[in-house]
Amino acid sequence: MKENTNKYTIGIEATLEIIRGKWKGIIVYHLTTGRKRTYELRKLMPNLTQKVLTQQLRELEKDGIITRIIYNQIPPKVEYEISDYGWGLINILDSVCLWGEEHLDKVYGDKALVLKAESDVNF
Repeated sequence: MKENTNKYTIGIEATLEIIRGKWKGIIVYHLTTGRKRTYELRKLMPNLTQKVLTQQLRELEKDGIITRIIYNQIPPKVEYEISDYGWGLINILDSVCLWGEEHLDKVYGDKALVLKAESDVNF
């Protein structure tokens, strides 16, 4: 357990600290379909650099949101999956995604104008 530092005034601050950044929520979203290797995540998010992906995966692992599975083989194989604890974030991320789509509809009149079709995304 971490030391009490009294750095939060409300719970949402702690939540946002965990999912802050452009990529963490997207990484977790892609892991909802099952375990993924680093190269699979890179293919799903081509604008994400290897350096940033590695950093975000390490932070998510440190925070207990994902689990890193290391296979004892040559060549080395590592996969990532959502931890039991991390699955608690999924409803929150689903709600954020839905709100974002509603926001795009409000701002652009039709979210389809700015969201890529699923067929255009390598899920």
